[in-house]
Amino acid sequence: MNDQPENMQDNKEQTVKKPDEKQGLNIEGYIKIFDPESGTVYVDKKNAIHYENFSVALAKSISNRTTGYIEEMHFGNGGTTVDATGTITYLTPNSSGDNANLYNKTYSKSINDTSSLNTDASRNKITTSHTNGTTYTDVIVTALLDFGEPAGQSAFDNTTTLNDTFVFDEIGLFSWEGSAGEGNLLTHVIFHPVQKSLNRLIQIDYTIRIQSLTNFVDV
Repeated sequence: MNDQPENMQDNKEQTVKKPDEKQGLNIEGYIKIFDPESGTVYVDKKNAIHYENFSVALAKSISNRTTGYIEEMHFGNGGTTVDATGTITYLTPNSSGDNANLYNKTYSKSINDTSSLNTDASRNKITTSHTNGTTYTDVIVTALLDFGEPAGQSAFDNTTTLNDTFVFDEIGLFSWEGSAGEGNLLTHVIFHPVQKSLNRLIQIDYTIRIQSLTNFVDV
């Protein structure tokens, strides 16, 4: 027999907490550009995220669609301007809009190691890293520009023209949307110009951290 007043039972029912389903996700990007032979680091900084395109990519990926996943890394030379005194002006990374892109793409390559378009999957690849008990997972994109890549580059890294085709100052990750070179911009980073020439290797390690806003851990 339950002899508790009916209003006390009602109060207990009202205090039952609902599951918290509004924690939210945070996405951060971090890029390191360096020479894997000498160890010289050219760029070491965070980047901008195109949250609208990234949300579409995440939804497509977990829905096992045939598009939306990270496929390409694009390189460009339109992210900065340099005046006669050598002062560099950095443009704002593109992180919104349906047609967001690099300012001036001059090269791109597949970095998806499961793609038939990737010509060197052992050195251009995507891995994930997660530690049990944490609320984040890292997507690590690795790209290597080999000595002979891209075709048509200068022999030595001594250019005095910082708007040359392969003097890069912007990089972005792009999703696969059905055609090579035509994906959606997911991330965009702008940095001081770095020349790719025949006499040097350049490696890019691009880390994207996806994490719950609970127990936030900076990348």
